[in-house]
Amino acid sequence: MSWTSFIKNYQSYLKIERGLSKNTVDNYSFDIERLCLFLQENNIEVSPLKISEETLQQFIYFISSQVNARSQARIISGLKSFFGYLIFEDYRTDNPLELIESPKIGRKLPDTLSLDEIDALISAIDLSSNEGERNRAMLEMLYGCGLRVSELVSLKISDLFFDEGFVKITGKGNKQRFVPIGDLAQKYIQIYRETVRSHLTIKKGCEDTLFLNRRGGQLTRAMIFTIIKNLTVEIGLHKKISPHTFRHSFATHLLENGADLRSIQLMLGHESITTTEVYLHLDRKFLAEVVNTYHPRK
Repeated sequence: MSWTSFIKNYQSYLKIERGLSKNTVDNYSFDIERLCLFLQENNIEVSPLKISEETLQQFIYFISSQVNARSQARIISGLKSFFGYLIFEDYRTDNPLELIESPKIGRKLPDTLSLDEIDALISAIDLSSNEGERNRAMLEMLYGCGLRVSELVSLKISDLFFDEGFVKITGKGNKQRFVPIGDLAQKYIQIYRETVRSHLTIKKGCEDTLFLNRRGGQLTRAMIFTIIKNLTVEIGLHKKISPHTFRHSFATHLLENGADLRSIQLMLGHESITTTEVYLHLDRKFLAEVVNTYHPRK
């Protein structure tokens, strides 16, 4: 089989057996396609079953001059996953990247917003337009429930359990979790549904999708980024933020106000507590206060 055939089979494996999202599958595939382009440009004819550690070392040396350490580590990780798949399917008996180390990178702490900044962004929304009511409800959901942008745009009306005070979220790998939703977010969603959404001509297949564009279709991730970017310009906020910044702020503010890490992990949908632990490093002043308050020899 050619590289193309192996890549297609690998994509199916990632999507069907591992349940990864299209964006994640595309990112994994891009790493392999980048390797294929390198082989083609250097006239190296070798199949994925025969490629050696030496050839892959050449490729990694090549990309190290083009991308930063973080991107280099991601590419190496993606390729290791691909060759791990070949071993899993009995195409190879070894992983040629097994002995190749990723560059050491520091853990990048996520940016956060203060409560005043979040209030300013939401207050800057133009509520005289139909999109304004929708945007207010969406930002309140991002911050109030700590959602990923992909989770927000795919949220269904049938996922709302307001009587119980929860929303059902379908996260990475189609894993579902229930997240508490506050009164304010519920209020804004109800206003949007009753005054805006109920008057839209909804496209087929989007009848249960909560947040819709003006044509009655599902919103894109890019549209959410654009909405937030425009609001930062509107209030003169000189921070590089994204929808994910609201998620980081949700977790950070919970931790600062006494929530335990395990509860935050469950609400964020992190598979490993290690992922959630990054928030312990965000506010060292908060950590000092914890020690001063609870340690017997403070």
